[in-house]
Amino acid sequence: MVAFFGGLRKVAGMAVAMLAAVALVGCDVSTTSSSGPSIDPSAPVRVALLVPRGSTQGGDALLAESLENSARLAARDLQGVNIDLRTYDTAGNATVAAARAAEAINDGAQIILGPVYAESANAVAVAVRGSNVNVLSFSNNASIAGGNLFVLGPTFDNTARRLVRFASSVNKGNMVVVHGTDAGGSLGRNAIETAISQTSGASLAGSVPYALSQQGVIDSIPAIRDTAGGSGATAIFFTATTSGALPLYSQLLPESGVSGQVYQYLGLTRWDVPAQTLSLTGLQGGWFALPDPAQTARFNNRYSETYGGAPHSIGSLAFDGIAAIGALVASGNRQALSGAALTQGAGFQGGTGIFRLLPDGTNERGLAVAAIQNNEVVIIDPAPASFSGAGL
Repeated sequence: MVAFFGGLRKVAGMAVAMLAAVALVGCDVSTTSSSGPSIDPSAPVRVALLVPRGSTQGGDALLAESLENSARLAARDLQGVNIDLRTYDTAGNATVAAARAAEAINDGAQIILGPVYAESANAVAVAVRGSNVNVLSFSNNASIAGGNLFVLGPTFDNTARRLVRFASSVNKGNMVVVHGTDAGGSLGRNAIETAISQTSGASLAGSVPYALSQQGVIDSIPAIRDTAGGSGATAIFFTATTSGALPLYSQLLPESGVSGQVYQYLGLTRWDVPAQTLSLTGLQGGWFALPDPAQTARFNNRYSETYGGAPHSIGSLAFDGIAAIGALVASGNRQALSGAALTQGAGFQGGTGIFRLLPDGTNERGLAVAAIQNNEVVIIDPAPASFSGAGL
């Protein structure tokens, strides 16, 4: 059990890295700009792809390759649209990323796809702000979004809304939020509490913090038990990850009478990665959200058939970016790359399901709700096929 806390000490994992630099002001606006370059839809559209190749951080080389491969895979699908894709290596560094973005603008880039990390994405958006070019970053940090900067990564807000709305629809809406005291835990708590405040039939039974250590989790157990029991709560919503506090909670909470059989457990992060998490007894019956499994499998298979290996877990974001750009350019609109066009309400079909960019620079993705049943993932509410339906 102690081994699971390696992730807590290292603050490791792509989700944490993408959320880095949460104190950044970003573009200091609440909505995205309507500006963007005027293009000739019949001519090649020049897209600058910023990837973390050259970084010393483990895994960034594979990530860079997967992002570039996914972007080229999407470009092959486009009918009547010619994408002039040019790749720029950022070394995973904000200063380098800003310089490479400026270079891309000098090369004639009409839109920028990437980079990954929040600090780099923020630096790129600032560097090109005066060029009338929008940035579709791979970050999931909603705090940097706005102006000419969009985030394509899956956000806590999106996941929280999906789960809170579904739970409320089946009378599991009175929730205790259990969150870490780190930046990610605080952002997760805020996302859940906001979703609760915006959802009919949902209510906040209380919030319980925990320090990122084994003792911190142990010390929080009585507070979770008392808060849930004294409020009539029907659900407990965790920000904890499978590499952090979640496995320990799955053991200690049932032992204290706060089991998943009494309260509905919900998770803000994926509970199926790594796969051995599915065998934890205390998490049986728990719910989490994930991209459309059928669409995800289709994308993974195409990638594997084309490149001979599996894509990185966020590689599909580059596919999404090119798919959105291609769909807009195919409309023949000379303002296809403007903020107004990018945020059109119908959204786009991406590698792992539908998504759309929102006026505040964040995104909304069509997610499925899954449960852990008999050590397996079972979809209990499918991902929607369009944004006209309920559940998003």
